[in-house]
Amino acid sequence: MVFGSGIARSGLLGEVDAFGADGILLISADTEAALARELCAPFADRVAVTFTGVRPHVPVEVAERAREVASGADLVLSVGGGSTTGTAKAVALTTGLPIVAVPTTYAGSEVTPVWGLTEGSRKTTGTDPRVLPRTVVYDPDLTLTLPAALSAASGLNAMAHCVEAFWAPRRNPVSSAVAEDGIRHLSAGLLAVAADPADRDARAELLLGAYLAGSAFAGAGSGLHHKICHVLGGAFDLPHAQTHAIVLPHVLAFNAPGAPAAASRIASALGRPDPVGGLREFGEKLGVPAGLRELGLRESGLDDVLDDILAIVPADNPRPVTSAGLRTLLRAAWGGTDPATGAP
Repeated sequence: MVFGSGIARSGLLGEVDAFGADGILLISADTEAALARELCAPFADRVAVTFTGVRPHVPVEVAERAREVASGADLVLSVGGGSTTGTAKAVALTTGLPIVAVPTTYAGSEVTPVWGLTEGSRKTTGTDPRVLPRTVVYDPDLTLTLPAALSAASGLNAMAHCVEAFWAPRRNPVSSAVAEDGIRHLSAGLLAVAADPADRDARAELLLGAYLAGSAFAGAGSGLHHKICHVLGGAFDLPHAQTHAIVLPHVLAFNAPGAPAAASRIASALGRPDPVGGLREFGEKLGVPAGLRELGLRESGLDDVLDDILAIVPADNPRPVTSAGLRTLLRAAWGGTDPATGAP
């Protein structure tokens, strides 16, 4: 882990040199291609190919194109958000190439061995040590241009990793402690960035929180919240971060009665007496859409994915997940009602 303001411009060359790489596959989205080229200027002669066909949820056809152009490369360098990192992971999954990741959002994917691919309308995820980046370069300066709305959604997506870690299948005292600390850094950073998007210290808080969130998620695994969001994202091509930010309070409201100790720790880390209300308040203050319908999801689509979600819900979720209970949760998240009371 390399962390510091300006470190991507001053230190990336050294990190690439550590691998002795002569042929680099550079992966970035179109919107960040100029930044990626700038960061690679000191070793531009070693960038064998640049792939910019990044798409949300990593469609299988995108992964296949990225793997095709990776022929002859000995290192993958990803510069961007979660979809960019996910595309690099798709390459590493079949080629075994090492990844150097330079995140520009708070996705946290760069510190997990989790990969995801979407084929048709179904998203599949898995875990493989080959996809875990070998080096991560965290530079708060690279997040300064991230729009306020996307900063908020991305930060709350990281918050979802922390909250979920308290009840995910592989939860343990270490992952819970990491998650609790992550919530503290994320909540402080989110409010500060909302007040001043140019605050480098606040951006650093969010990156630190994102690292802790990804680490907690990597240890604890994926629970009800992520199962819901992965199915919704794959089926309806919803924006990843916003979907997580919207759904999170509703899953917490559902699970909190079955996990009172976790709810108490989440509340303490948020600095709020009511964790569900605290998350809802964060979303409202930060301009996150109230409900999934604002992302273009039709209400009729909820029933189409109900069985798909039920089929992958972890057996040890804090509360039993029934078809009726899940339908109520999804409709509340779709309509944007208060997770605690059901009121608009």
